[in-house]
Amino acid sequence: MTSPREFLISPSPHLWRGPSVSRIMYLVMLALVFPAGAAIYFFGFRAVAVLGVCTGAALLTEYLCKKMRGHAFVMDGSAVVTGLLLALTLPPTVPLWMAAVGAVFAIAIVKEAFGGLGHNIFNPALGARAFVSVSFSLPMTTWVKPTGFAVDVVTSATPLSGASGWPQFDPAAYQAMFLGNISGSLGETSALAILIGGCLLLGLRVISWRIPATYIGVVAILAFAFGQDPLFHILAGGLMLGAFFMATDYVTSPLTNRGKVMFGVSLGVLTMLIRHFGGMPEGVCYSILFMNAMTPLIDRYTRERPYGLVKRAKSAD
Repeated sequence: MTSPREFLISPSPHLWRGPSVSRIMYLVMLALVFPAGAAIYFFGFRAVAVLGVCTGAALLTEYLCKKMRGHAFVMDGSAVVTGLLLALTLPPTVPLWMAAVGAVFAIAIVKEAFGGLGHNIFNPALGARAFVSVSFSLPMTTWVKPTGFAVDVVTSATPLSGASGWPQFDPAAYQAMFLGNISGSLGETSALAILIGGCLLLGLRVISWRIPATYIGVVAILAFAFGQDPLFHILAGGLMLGAFFMATDYVTSPLTNRGKVMFGVSLGVLTMLIRHFGGMPEGVCYSILFMNAMTPLIDRYTRERPYGLVKRAKSAD
């Protein structure tokens, strides 16, 4: 006599030959090696400490949250990606306990409180970055010049916060921002490192080109329309990191190609409006968080019509 067979009921697709969640996360981690390596090169031991604390706190928080919810902890790499991304958005001199608080908030509140991976409304790293910025505004706006592994720390303004003092169309300024020899968050300084990681994700087809291309393109167009330096706005701040690694998050970005283009265009408009008219020099974080909330609406109005579906004709009364 055979025992009754157990059936597992789950949503489609039931036969899946594409990359798994773990594979995607590990590929993103591989791409993040480049901006993380640049952060360590320019900011030394402080970068190592912030990266380690954020990643460790994110992993531990996810493990504890899963146990509290009665779910099995699976090392799929998503917590590590969240910790790395959060660390790359923080200043190198941020107190380590603040970095740990941000990582706990990212996993426990922004991710697990909404149901875990795949159910979160907002990007966990950016949600935590916004929380830490509001809670600890002074440490989050204290910037230092890159000193590598040297001990001396010199306070300096970021390009966006000191935009009025940066000359337009200056090759030396472009070179500094492209290579990373400027003040800023750990992962925002070297556009070259971010481009390498972003191109790796594009080449491996982990992300689509539509969101980064439209996001960066609209920022450049609006900067020119506002009479500002487009290349400066592309290289300065967190635009490159946000365009390739944050805005392309599978869970919080639109599913359709039309939706991705709309998402990228909206991000570019919001970012430039905040930078040009807002009270803060940077607008990437809050632009992406705002559009994360709009993603379900975009998906609703840009979803593809199933093949062969015909609209029901209205009856004439």
